[in-house]
Amino acid sequence: MDFKKRPSWDEYFIAITKEVAKRSTCLRRSVGAVLVKDKRILSTGYNGAVKNSKHCLEIGCMRQKHAISSGTRQELCRGLHAEQNALLFVTTLGINTDHSILYCTNYPCSLCAKMLVQAGVKKVIYCEDYPDELAKSIFIENNIDIKKFTP
Repeated sequence: MDFKKRPSWDEYFIAITKEVAKRSTCLRRSVGAVLVKDKRILSTGYNGAVKNSKHCLEIGCMRQKHAISSGTRQELCRGLHAEQNALLFVTTLGINTDHSILYCTNYPCSLCAKMLVQAGVKKVIYCEDYPDELAKSIFIENNIDIKKFTP
C-alpha cells in the first residue's frame, strides 16, 4: 500500500501562513500569521491598512516615500501587522488565546511581541528573521518558546 507523506503540524500551519500572506496589501513585505490552539486555527491575519482605509497598493507607501528603515518608526505606517490582525480578530469573538501558538512568515517585531505575551501566546514558529533585538529579549524574559521553522 502506497501512503502519501502527510505534512507535520508545523509544515501544515506554516504553509497556511504563506497563503494568508498573499492577501497582504503592503508594498514592502507580505506577512501572514496563523493563531493556533490545540491544533485548531483560531484566527489568521495579514499585514495591511486598517479597515475602511485605502491600501498602500492604491495610494503608495508612506514608509517608502520617507525612506524609513525596516524595523524602525513602526508608528509611521497605515497598516497593521499580520500578528496584530490575527489577535484583534479573536478578541472580537471573545476567544481565549492562552497557551496558543503563533505561526508567522516573519519573526515578530517588539510591538507584536508585547501583544503576543499579553494575549498568552506561549510559542512562536516563524520562517524569516526580522531585525528587532527588543522582541527577542521580550520573548526570552517571558519564557516564550521561539522556533525558526526549517522544512
